[in-house]
Amino acid sequence: MKNFYLEILHQDKNSHARYGILHTPHGNVEVPCFMPVGTLASVKTLSPEEIKEIGSGIILANTYHLHLRPGEDIVKKAGGLHKFMNYDGPILTDSGGFQVFSLMDNRKIDEDGVSFKSHLDGSMLNFTPEKVIEIENKLGADIIMSFDECIPYPASHEYVLESTLRTLRWAKRGLEAHNNPQQALFGIVQGGEYEDLRKMCALELGKMNFDGYSIGGTSIGEPKEVYSKMVDYSVKYLPLEKPRYLMGVGSIDYILEGIEKGVDMFDCVLPTRLARHGALLTHKGRVNIRDAKYREDFSPLDDECDCYTCKNFTKAYLRHLYVTDESFGKRLLSIHNLRFLISLVEEARLAIKEDRFLEFKKTVLEKFGSERGF
Repeated sequence: MKNFYLEILHQDKNSHARYGILHTPHGNVEVPCFMPVGTLASVKTLSPEEIKEIGSGIILANTYHLHLRPGEDIVKKAGGLHKFMNYDGPILTDSGGFQVFSLMDNRKIDEDGVSFKSHLDGSMLNFTPEKVIEIENKLGADIIMSFDECIPYPASHEYVLESTLRTLRWAKRGLEAHNNPQQALFGIVQGGEYEDLRKMCALELGKMNFDGYSIGGTSIGEPKEVYSKMVDYSVKYLPLEKPRYLMGVGSIDYILEGIEKGVDMFDCVLPTRLARHGALLTHKGRVNIRDAKYREDFSPLDDECDCYTCKNFTKAYLRHLYVTDESFGKRLLSIHNLRFLISLVEEARLAIKEDRFLEFKKTVLEKFGSERGF
């Protein structure tokens, strides 16, 4: 795909971290990058203009949820996701594999695909690799994902082998069904906690020559040391010249560890979800804005942050909005959390270019490593 490619501009001398430009049909994005999640074609409470203001390069939308409401045909009639939501930057859609995984008690997997009940009305639905690609083609995002089985943790080697082989067969079928040359299609590496299966999956996907590669099946309840191995076992067998996307990761330590291993893209709902519950991360540590001690605190939320919230409003005002359940408060808190995480990754990019990423990582983790909410 000529209008989608990764241009690697610098490799950190002391790690696998790399800095580059991801070229897409709707603009270029510096990587590594953190991508806000807009499940229903909207990053909760934020406008497209605010998304750009906080420095977002790519945003995500969810295939499963958009298939249910409003339906991919309506989005296509609107001119695709970009026109539908009035966002002219790059957009990525996932395949719905994780959402189907979360419906474990109401699904049936076979070679053809997955049958499951809608969480909205209980109606039976069926996702096949071809159906998912058809939906994503109609949605029209710049980057789309293959359909895979998100493997539970823990699982036996026998089960994971069977599942991973099926994911590879589904990947091939999805690749053959993909018919929109304006969209980059990523393969998804599965294999559970087993290096031989992660290696097999990564190498086989590499032979299929996808436009990029995602690392799936992590952050689903496994211990941190297992997560780290899963990423290691995947990244080192992927093509160097293609973008790598670690799905569903939003904590500071996990993001920095992923960057160190050579991952380019991250996403997670955590920043906005925590904001809606009054939890903020600042340069001076965690702030729970609902606490009474902020009632008469007329200082900025974070005087080292350059976001709209911190430049214009005090903790006292933000607490007032939160305790009175004003929607403007949720918006302001979401702006801050997203900007905080995006700016952290911006600093990581600079550290890579200056060959000091490991030093940067150490400093950040010493300060925020205990903040498990992020």
